Amino acid sequence: MPKVSTTEGAFASLETSRSGYELLADPLLNKGTAFSESERDAFDLHGLLPPNIGTLEEQVSRRIQVLRSFATDIERYAFLRDLQDTNETLFFALLVQNLEELLPIVYTPTVGAGCQQFSRLFRKPRGLFLSMPHKKRVEAILAHPRFDQVEAIVVTDGERILGLGDQGAGGMGIPIGKLALYTGCGGLHPATTLPIMLDVGTDNPDCLSDPLYIGWRHERVRGDEYDEFIEVFVSAVAKRWPHVLLQWEDFAKNNATRMLERYRDRLCTFNDDVQGTAAVATGTLLSAVNVTGVPLTEQRIAVMGAGSAGCGIASLIRQAMTDAGLPDSEAGRRFFMVDRDGLLVEGMDGIASFQQPFLQDKAALADWKLDHPDRIALLDVVRNAKPTVLIGVSGQAGAFSEPVVRAMAENNQRPVIFPLSNPTSRAEATPADLQAWADGRAVIGTGTPFAPLERNGVKFKVDQTNNSYIFPGVGLGAIAVKATRVTDQMFMAAAKALAAVSPARNDPGKNLLPPVTALRDVSVTVALAVALQAHKEGLTSGVETDQIEGLIRSKVWTPHYVPYIRTDSSTS
Repeated sequence: MPKVSTTEGAFASLETSRSGYELLADPLLNKGTAFSESERDAFDLHGLLPPNIGTLEEQVSRRIQVLRSFATDIERYAFLRDLQDTNETLFFALLVQNLEELLPIVYTPTVGAGCQQFSRLFRKPRGLFLSMPHKKRVEAILAHPRFDQVEAIVVTDGERILGLGDQGAGGMGIPIGKLALYTGCGGLHPATTLPIMLDVGTDNPDCLSDPLYIGWRHERVRGDEYDEFIEVFVSAVAKRWPHVLLQWEDFAKNNATRMLERYRDRLCTFNDDVQGTAAVATGTLLSAVNVTGVPLTEQRIAVMGAGSAGCGIASLIRQAMTDAGLPDSEAGRRFFMVDRDGLLVEGMDGIASFQQPFLQDKAALADWKLDHPDRIALLDVVRNAKPTVLIGVSGQAGAFSEPVVRAMAENNQRPVIFPLSNPTSRAEATPADLQAWADGRAVIGTGTPFAPLERNGVKFKVDQTNNSYIFPGVGLGAIAVKATRVTDQMFMAAAKALAAVSPARNDPGKNLLPPVTALRDVSVTVALAVALQAHKEGLTSGVETDQIEGLIRSKVWTPHYVPYIRTDSSTS
């Protein structure tokens, strides 16, 4: 495969020996109707393309018109996936120029339906499907020269896709979508990204009984055999790409935390569900302080969903509180984690290690008035603990009921409420309901896009507290300085960098987060903070602080076509 430069200048060119259909079939190289007359001569393209020579701008205009003609978002999703597999430069130019419109199609909420229908939408291979029966071939598969330029990998095993659960091989839609955002929002060149699906089977009966299912038709492998497969994969990745960024995505609760702790000190890796979600929630909460006027050290946090994501959020906010001067023991008492069995308290069975720091002391709850003494529900927590902040990562639609929200509003002048579960069908509440039940006083952030609200006769955009504000910048910064690890302190730096560019910082009447249209600028800001923190922690080698911003900007690719020069196959 020809080497694709990630820092093409205005007058750069690209050399390749591919020609004719072979050139047009490569999505990284295909320019469609934008091949020049001289390129059509050199690469045997005459007759394979209509005679009119177009531009990237014309192609973008044509594609966006077609996209908008479809009736449903899943049709738009399928169209964009096909475009990405046909012409990546055009796909990303379309995405970058229409981020606000296309982000919900390329990723949440539409990607959830894309995963559910992945087997039916599958047309062309993208990324790698590494299945359990081929465990011994993993290293050989990764060794192919086509992957020489890889710098960023997003991997899933498909077990906990968004709030939808086990989607088996259909979970591949998540790494594909995440890496599209790495390029669209963070600027990584698509040739440097690789989505990977670890197919260890599925326990989803709909997948196993579907005659069109494309994955390994086997119940999900667990235990030692699962761990051995993960070890084979990680070892092969670390050997193949010593400086690669590996992002874990949508693993089940226990595996997510276990894999992160097992491998975070062996290579540059992080779990976006645990750490990315935590950083965007923390950054948005830091922004909300400017609106509510309640200092971070005085906040009380209730979290609905005490899995890896919920506890990751609580851990980072707790660290932010201690950074602000609150003693750690006092900070710990300010978190109320609610799961399927109610509030997590000391003495409960089945408590995971990552939940231990957030167990409430039973004695401290002795005076609480409860609806049901044997189970402390979310409404009990809101009425008795009087939290200032309510965060949802439960995947339970409607978990923030009207009584819960009204109790939040009764206890707080400006209650902060973040229903972060996605897709939209799994959100704990809708912004419209939150606004109505809190009498227009709620400070709202959602994990998936919603229509604007109306406040005082003016439309007000709902802040999408989405990981896309964090992970592209974290990856960009880590890759630019070749960080050897990704630490919690780097995510704290990302959260604070996000809060620093909050419109509400200067005007409490503005949004908590910058507009989605500014995501590429936000990613560079986050990347700079992350890279500087990595340097501070001694996780970079041979990089001076005055070099860091230049290294980051050199990694930001803007979709454009460059001239091609044909070479002999022996030299490409």
